[in-house]
Amino acid sequence: MSLFTSLSWLPFPSVLLLIPILFLSTHIMFKRSRPSPQLPPGPSQLPFIGNLHQVGALTHSSLRSLSIQYGPLMHLKLGSLPTLVVSSAKYAREVMKYQDPEFCSRPSFFSQKRLSYNFLDIAFAPYGEYWREMRKVSIVELFSTKRTQSFRFIREEEVARMITSISKSSSKPVNLSDMLMTLASNIICRAAFGKYYTGEGSKKDDFNRVFGETQAMFVAFFVADFIPWLGWIDKINGQCARLEKNFYELDDFYEKVIEEHLDPKRDKLEQEDFVDVLIHVQKDLKLTRDNTQAILMNILVAGTDTGSATLTWAMTELVKNPKVLKKAQDEVRRVIGRKNKVEESDILQLQYLKLVVKETFRLHPPAPLLLPRETIRHCKIDGYDILPKTLVFINAQAIGRDPDCWRHPDEFMLDRFMGSEIDYKGQHFEFIPFGAGRRICPGMLFGTTSVELALANLLYFFNWELPSGTNIEDLDMSEAPGITTHKKYGLLLVATNYDGSN
Repeated sequence: MSLFTSLSWLPFPSVLLLIPILFLSTHIMFKRSRPSPQLPPGPSQLPFIGNLHQVGALTHSSLRSLSIQYGPLMHLKLGSLPTLVVSSAKYAREVMKYQDPEFCSRPSFFSQKRLSYNFLDIAFAPYGEYWREMRKVSIVELFSTKRTQSFRFIREEEVARMITSISKSSSKPVNLSDMLMTLASNIICRAAFGKYYTGEGSKKDDFNRVFGETQAMFVAFFVADFIPWLGWIDKINGQCARLEKNFYELDDFYEKVIEEHLDPKRDKLEQEDFVDVLIHVQKDLKLTRDNTQAILMNILVAGTDTGSATLTWAMTELVKNPKVLKKAQDEVRRVIGRKNKVEESDILQLQYLKLVVKETFRLHPPAPLLLPRETIRHCKIDGYDILPKTLVFINAQAIGRDPDCWRHPDEFMLDRFMGSEIDYKGQHFEFIPFGAGRRICPGMLFGTTSVELALANLLYFFNWELPSGTNIEDLDMSEAPGITTHKKYGLLLVATNYDGSN
């Protein structure tokens, strides 16, 4: 006799009421009969918010402190999201190499979904056929060695402009952080759009305002991401409206840029920019305008933010370590001699400078928390259960400062890389400033090339010191929150012109 036959004597409304009760009872009994998953260790959780109260504005620092207490493989609950925090090379290798197929998707966060045109980009797109196709485009068409070298003249021209600007302020304090941000913006705008958007006047102000707001929205807290049933709060507090405003401003900017490139009267540049490349790809792969604009967003945000932050931290560490600064300057000036110009072809000979960049990446990775991943299916690490759709944070900064991997991990010491084969290309998991595995940053070569050239020029053309009355001990090393960790306060230095003829 079936269940519904035995209940046929009940009035129909009673049956409707009984069915969900039976379903709920069966679900509870089934859930109790299943063994509880063996999760990694972690702090106790509060109702509804889980461990959200334990995560501060500097998320990577908060998670590092918790991992010191609970271990390098730690389980949290951020609102309703099961979360895994990886803080050691051993577990980073497990996640990004041995079990990379299970850990290579992305979570669906509210602002990232909107600003990426519903995940039509590369960085935030979930794992699948579309992402694989766009990843191929980024490697073959956008960030190949040949394409990166084709933008050499842009990098050299923009670095020369910055050097001229600093030279005019010689012997006066300059905000080097601002100058490095302008440099990075100019390089990426010319490479991406074929023109400046960071010059003088209203266009500069509009670009900086919209772009700055986009960076802020990427890290803005949306209640809906962590406690979905309270998502209405985002509408009441204005977060949703703020996001929509920024999206439409950004969309309008991209539309104008693309229309300019499609204009048959446009002067053709000798060198294709990223928009030109994406327009060709759009036709070949039958992509939409939204695909192109989503990828442009990735290029603009990553290209500007990471380079300027890395250069600022590198100069900060060098000024804090005068002997290292002197040695780096001596190398550059010996190699360049009286040529009075540092070119990209010279960088291969600057081995000590390359150590400066590597040590900066170790202490101050561009993204201290790699972009979060999401598990595709159930898997196990060291006997612990990692559930499907678990949010995964890999703390690159914590790993780069792990005393189990590095001697005196919080000190700026270049000799740790001397004679070492360790690099940042994703094979050495104690050093992963650009990630590893399927999700390694495709723009790594473009970014490091710009950083090395700019740093070499800064070291060649100027002697550097702190403003009068400021000591090394006064240098504030505080970090600003964000996907990319900038120095909280601008780096003020005095540059004195170096006479290469001597």
